[in-house]
Amino acid sequence: MSRGLDYWGVAAAGFALAAVLVAFAGAEQGLGWLGQPLVALAFLALIGAGVAAAQRVPMAGTLLIGAVVFGCAVSLQQLHGPLAGQAGLGFWLFVFGLWAAAWRGIDLMAAYRSLDARRERLVGLLVPTAFGLWLLYLWEAATVGFGVPQVLLPSPSLVAERFASSLDILWADFQQTFLKAVLAGYVIGCGAGFLVSILVDRVPFLQRGLLPLGNLVSALPIVGIAPIMVMWFGFDWQSKAAVVVIMTFFPMLVNTVTGLAGAGGLERGLMRSHAAGYWPTLSKLRLPAALPFIFNALKINSTLALIGAIVAEFFGTPTSVEIRKPMPTIGVPKNSATMAPIRAKVEFILSALKMKGSAAGSRSL
Repeated sequence: MSRGLDYWGVAAAGFALAAVLVAFAGAEQGLGWLGQPLVALAFLALIGAGVAAAQRVPMAGTLLIGAVVFGCAVSLQQLHGPLAGQAGLGFWLFVFGLWAAAWRGIDLMAAYRSLDARRERLVGLLVPTAFGLWLLYLWEAATVGFGVPQVLLPSPSLVAERFASSLDILWADFQQTFLKAVLAGYVIGCGAGFLVSILVDRVPFLQRGLLPLGNLVSALPIVGIAPIMVMWFGFDWQSKAAVVVIMTFFPMLVNTVTGLAGAGGLERGLMRSHAAGYWPTLSKLRLPAALPFIFNALKINSTLALIGAIVAEFFGTPTSVEIRKPMPTIGVPKNSATMAPIRAKVEFILSALKMKGSAAGSRSL
C-alpha cells in the first residue's frame, strides 16, 4: 500500500483552513462566531485531525471521528444561534471539511479488523450508525443553515420535537394501526396461506385451480380492494385487517408451494426407500427445504401488511396513524415517524430468523 499523503485528510484540513481564510478576508458578515473559543477549538481539532490523517499516523480514524463529532456539535450550536438562516461561505467550507473527515473516518472504521469477534461486531454496528447520524447532521445543517421553510422540509430537530410532544397520540394510533390491523391481518394471512399451501401440495388439482386465482387477486390494486372491505367489515380495524389478509395470503401461498416443490429428487427417493409417508417426508425433508421461501414470503408480507393497512385507512377509520394526516407546523405524516422504524425492526428480526431457519434446515437435510 502506498505511504503517500491521504488526500481525504488533506481535504479536511484544507477546507477548514479555507474557512478561516475566508472569514479573515471579510467574506463573512463579521467574525463573531469564529472568535468564540469552542468554534476556534473545533477548527483546530479538524485541522489537526486532517493533518494526522494525511500523514497516516496511527489512530488517525479515531482522531477524525472525534474531530467530526466535536465539529458537528459546535456547528449545530451555532446554527441554532447566530447563524440560523444566514450561514455564510466560511461555515459551508467548514462543513465540507467535516464531510471529508467523516468520509475518511468511516472508511477507516469499515476497514477495521480484529481478532476479538465482539469488538469487530461493535465496529460493524458503529459504521452504519455513524453514517446515518452524519446524514441527519447534513439534513439539519442544510434546512437550518439555508432557512428552508418548514412546510417544504422540516429539520430533524423539529421532527423529533414534534414526535416527543405527540407520544400519547402516536401510541393510540400505533395500537389501532399496528397492534390491531397489521398484526392481526399479518398473522391470519400468513397462517392461512401456509395451511392452504399444504392443502394445495397434498391435492394437486388445487394447484392448477387456485394459483392462477391467487395471481389475479395479487394484481388487484389496494385502492380497489379497500373500499369493498370497509363496506363489508365497517370502519374499525377489522376492515384494515381484512385488506392485510388479502395482501399477505397469496405471497405466502405461492412461496410455500414453490419451496415445497424445491426438495431434490435424490432426497425424496431416499425418504421413499425408508418407507416414509407424506407427512414424515413433509416434516423432515420438504418443510426444512422450503424454509428460505417461507421466510422470504414473511419478509415480503411485512412490507405489504404495513402498506395495506395505511392505504386502507384513507377510506375511513375512527383513529389511526394516517387519518390525522400531516403533523401541523412541520408537515411530516405520522405514519413516516412510526411505521418506518417498525418496518426496519421487523425486517431485521425476519432476516435473523431466516438465517437460523435456513441453517437448521440444512442440518436436517
